[in-house]
Amino acid sequence: MHILIQNGHVIDPANNIDSTQSIAIANGSIIAVGQIPDSFNPERSIDASGLIVCPGLIDLRAHLREPGQEHKATIDSETRAAARGGITTLCCPPDTQPVIDTPAVATLIRDQAHAAGRTRVLPLGALTQGLAGEQLSSMHALKEAGCIGVSNAMIPLGNPLILKRAMEYAATHQLTVFIHAEDASLADNGCVHNGAVATRLGLPGIPTAAETVAVATVLALVEETGARVHFSMLSTARAVRMIARASHDGLPISADVSAHHLHLTEIDVLDFDSRCHVRPPLRTQRDRDGLREGLRDGTITAICSDHQPHEADAKLAPFSATETGISALETLLPLALQAASDSHISRSDVIASLTRGPAKILGIDAGTLSVGTSADICIFDPDSYWTLSQNTMLSRGHNTPFLDWDLKGQVRYTLLNGQCVFEEKT
Repeated sequence: MHILIQNGHVIDPANNIDSTQSIAIANGSIIAVGQIPDSFNPERSIDASGLIVCPGLIDLRAHLREPGQEHKATIDSETRAAARGGITTLCCPPDTQPVIDTPAVATLIRDQAHAAGRTRVLPLGALTQGLAGEQLSSMHALKEAGCIGVSNAMIPLGNPLILKRAMEYAATHQLTVFIHAEDASLADNGCVHNGAVATRLGLPGIPTAAETVAVATVLALVEETGARVHFSMLSTARAVRMIARASHDGLPISADVSAHHLHLTEIDVLDFDSRCHVRPPLRTQRDRDGLREGLRDGTITAICSDHQPHEADAKLAPFSATETGISALETLLPLALQAASDSHISRSDVIASLTRGPAKILGIDAGTLSVGTSADICIFDPDSYWTLSQNTMLSRGHNTPFLDWDLKGQVRYTLLNGQCVFEEKT
């Protein structure tokens, strides 16, 4: 279909565009931005007056639960929610059942996503077989099957020697290693930040050192191996400062933060609200401010959803026994916009953290509205308030502390390969 998007405020950080422009789309690709050829004959025109037109969002971490946990969610249901959130590309961690440690599982996920046709899904391959931390996975075969990087998901590698060898192996195949920085011994099965709130509630805490010790170990191994490493979901201000120093020294590293860590703190756990049981845990307000500062100064170059949908029962046990995670695809954009507003970050910069930034981390040709690229586009109303409710969520998981919040910034259209995969009825 030939589509013309008119009168929208186009924000494309990759091309330094921040002005009212028109965009012409044909055969799934962008063919013109700004001046539209007189010969272009659109089959559909979208009036984007008062709306922001930007590249489709790229989410670095979203658990889709399929294969293996279809009672929680499916690729079909969660890509539907992603499209509603303006997300056109997302990364799926390898902790599915079975684990993404063979080409067959990676191919299955990609095929299921292609069949759903709403969002491009890029699987991360397992760093070790079965995520057991003992034998390295066949990274070459995983890369050939479409894995964009490798990770051991949320399971820390207790043996630094195995991690070193895995990083060396990944480096030979030009694969980025995605790291969840947590020292298992220091975390010691905790469930909240180790501070005043943990003491008051009598819950086992996870100290800041659990993250910073792991970050220090990985940074030392990056120096040793030269591997490209991405730190997923930083939660402490101290870790941000360590990443900033290492980046300044030229190490090939990057980092992201989840949208909920830019808003919530340990105070939100005070009522034993299991919807705020996340990993890494919500930390202090000072840590939250440090994460925002890292986003503002460019140390953190991406915001992810860390989407983890659950069935209702998963959050009904005593706090420490509940499953971790938030259903977060549909709130990624408004939460990022609000955090940027609170932190005096420009709209262009926060959109960059959802588009150009993650695209650069993944090394993919996306996150831009350049002529000739795939027409993956998000069109949203930056001034529209809306309320997240269980009745309107498209994700199968309703486990979110943001229910009934007034959120600002609503997606009106999402285009994938020039096809409209979501349209908000007004």
